[in-house]
Amino acid sequence: MTKEEALAEVAKRIAACEKCRFSPDQNPVPGEGNADAQIMFIGEAPGKKENETGRPFVGAAGKFLAEMLESIGLTREDVFIANTLKYQPPGNRDPLPEEIEFQKPFLKKQISIIQPKLICFLGRHAMHAVLPEITTPISQAHGVLLEIDGQHYLPLYHPAAALYNGGMRKTLLEDFAKIPEYMDQIVVAN
Repeated sequence: MTKEEALAEVAKRIAACEKCRFSPDQNPVPGEGNADAQIMFIGEAPGKKENETGRPFVGAAGKFLAEMLESIGLTREDVFIANTLKYQPPGNRDPLPEEIEFQKPFLKKQISIIQPKLICFLGRHAMHAVLPEITTPISQAHGVLLEIDGQHYLPLYHPAAALYNGGMRKTLLEDFAKIPEYMDQIVVAN
């Protein structure tokens, strides 16, 4: 089975997961991108536009994510983008810990299929979902490369934070600018 076929199989299981849905009319948002991506971005949960389209990061935060990718010479097609939750929570609220735990196997399977060199967390919920042992707040962890059990991680603020706080835009762009250098370090280390 190819990586693309394996990811498609995970997407089918997400679509069939009735317990994952918050209402029957929701669209699954399994994630998308390059199955051979060296960089994987993990967000928190789909929003309204994502629920409508079934695609991750297509609203205003997604436009900023695309801009940040472009700033380092990448496109959405070069990376893989997913969320900890595969369905939009009611009222666009934060994911609850039990929801994250229930849906985490889907994300872990995607990570194991793609085997990215670098996983970038877009927000604290994504960071804590994958690395619950990290108790450092995102305000201190952002932009700092972590290596845990041979996997490299980069916590970042969620792109939506820049929509509400103009100062975050500069911080996110600065943190994103570190990604090419970090990738060089990871490739040399492996």
